Amino acid sequence: MDSSNCNYCDPQAEDIKKAFSFLSSEEVGILCPYLELREWEKDATVMKQGEFEDYMGFVIEGKLAVKKHTGYWDKHIVIAILDKGSMVGEGAFIDQGPRSNTILAMEKCRMLILTSSKMNDLILNSPMIAIKLMKHMLHIISVRLRKAGDRISEVL
Repeated sequence: MDSSNCNYCDPQAEDIKKAFSFLSSEEVGILCPYLELREWEKDATVMKQGEFEDYMGFVIEGKLAVKKHTGYWDKHIVIAILDKGSMVGEGAFIDQGPRSNTILAMEKCRMLILTSSKMNDLILNSPMIAIKLMKHMLHIISVRLRKAGDRISEVL
């Protein structure tokens, strides 16, 4: 794939370097054509708990609130704030299940989106980059799971 038409994904740009710190600039250049830029305005719903979608995102601008529905009608709790450099939606992306949280844009937000079909293409065309991406996803999931466990143990 040719990365020359991906002017929104400059491997040297600081926001891109932060989102893909686990890859070299050359590897980011190879990954970029598989990504799509999407934008959300403040207060927009980026992802909704319970919905099925086949993409995950890398935040390159803005802040997001991660909300979890409680057992009470129309009540949510904020469980995380994500900003530039964060990965979003990786859980449902991996297990192809429903979204486990609702993600709201706290300010204008831009993300680079990776769809399941593009991930499959990346696996076929650049398997080492796909492996690095998957290892990073597993690392993030592990860190978030540990933090969730720590929070639960503090409450109990």
